[in-house]
Amino acid sequence: MPNLLDEYRWRGMLQDATEGAGEAFDEGSVTGYIGFDPTAVSLHVGNLLVIMLLVHMQRAGHSPIALVGGGTGLVGDPSGKSQERPLMSREDVERNLEGIRGQLSHFLDFEARDNPARMVNNLDWLGELSALDFLRDVGKHFSMNVLLRRETNRRRLEDEEVGMSYTEFSYSLLQAYDFLALYDRHGCTLQMGGSDQWGNIVAGVDLIRRVRGARAFGVVSPLVTTASGTKFGKTEEGTVWLDPALTSPFRFYQFWLNADDEDARRYLRYFTLLDEAAVRELDAVTDERPQERAAQKAVAREVTQRVHGAVGLAKAEQATRVLFGGEIEGLTADEVEEIFHDVPSSTLPREGLGGDGVDLVELLAETSLAGSRGDARRSIEGGGIYLNNVRVEDTDQRARLESAVEGRFLVLRKGKKTYHLVRLTG
Repeated sequence: MPNLLDEYRWRGMLQDATEGAGEAFDEGSVTGYIGFDPTAVSLHVGNLLVIMLLVHMQRAGHSPIALVGGGTGLVGDPSGKSQERPLMSREDVERNLEGIRGQLSHFLDFEARDNPARMVNNLDWLGELSALDFLRDVGKHFSMNVLLRRETNRRRLEDEEVGMSYTEFSYSLLQAYDFLALYDRHGCTLQMGGSDQWGNIVAGVDLIRRVRGARAFGVVSPLVTTASGTKFGKTEEGTVWLDPALTSPFRFYQFWLNADDEDARRYLRYFTLLDEAAVRELDAVTDERPQERAAQKAVAREVTQRVHGAVGLAKAEQATRVLFGGEIEGLTADEVEEIFHDVPSSTLPREGLGGDGVDLVELLAETSLAGSRGDARRSIEGGGIYLNNVRVEDTDQRARLESAVEGRFLVLRKGKKTYHLVRLTG
């Protein structure tokens, strides 16, 4: 069984580990967990690095646990937050848990014969824990001096305007108790997470040592940032979600395809299962022929297929080809709108396409693609005008209702990539 820390290390996924973690992996199968806070109905790409920690753990023969915070989600983790989040209702948390369960099943094998992944909800034990039991059995093992020195707590407490509620202050103790509960119930001796969770993880390691006299370990990954210093997983359109209802497979695929070369190199290591030799080969191609965007395409394909399946990947790749003149036939109107949402557009009454339709020369002259009817005719005669990515051969051609995608859109193109979207109304 390969040592898991070595795998994390060459991939750049290892920020820190508590003493003895590497030896624990050498001694045999380890059960470890990562917690997921159900603050939204979907996970997002910012969660992917820690999910991949669990993926590699299971592939190395160890037993992963995905802990969904049905209990701690009602409190809220202050780590990395500049202000307290609004408390969520139990109904909201339960709804979000359902979405997270489905998404994690794309990454972890819950049916594996020897080391199946488990999904557990900390509300199962936190919901039964009384305040007195918590203070007596957990709180007495934590030093206020240590808690107040912790960077997340100190930074918030020093901000007189924001401050920190006792609810948030107690989060670290609740997470430590989670580790203890998983140790007792499942023999879990490892907790992993992002580097912002280091203090919470060490608290759990210490609690198990104090209460059970046993050794436990922690491993954290670096926080992902882009080469430009912007927050990973954020675009002009907002967060990149794993739920296709929130971020379409096309937009998801484009997020990876548009990555900077330096970022794409890291993403190959972080988010794919390609081995070291394959990654280094893609590094070399990126150095020699950066215009091919080989690293970006490899990441986009692998991650999109894992999250959205083969059908989602095929749709995303087709939509991407459409941007470069590929066939539009087979796409839905919603997909066309998604692909061309940021190109210039205009509206046209649907009734205008009835009967013989509308003269394309006239339509082009009313858009940004032609300055006049004469300009439109010359562009058509020169072979540079396309309707739904099919070249217009005749200056007398007309656009009819049956030309519109599901009766909603006409896609006009001039040259290789100058588009205009006509939205039909009425």
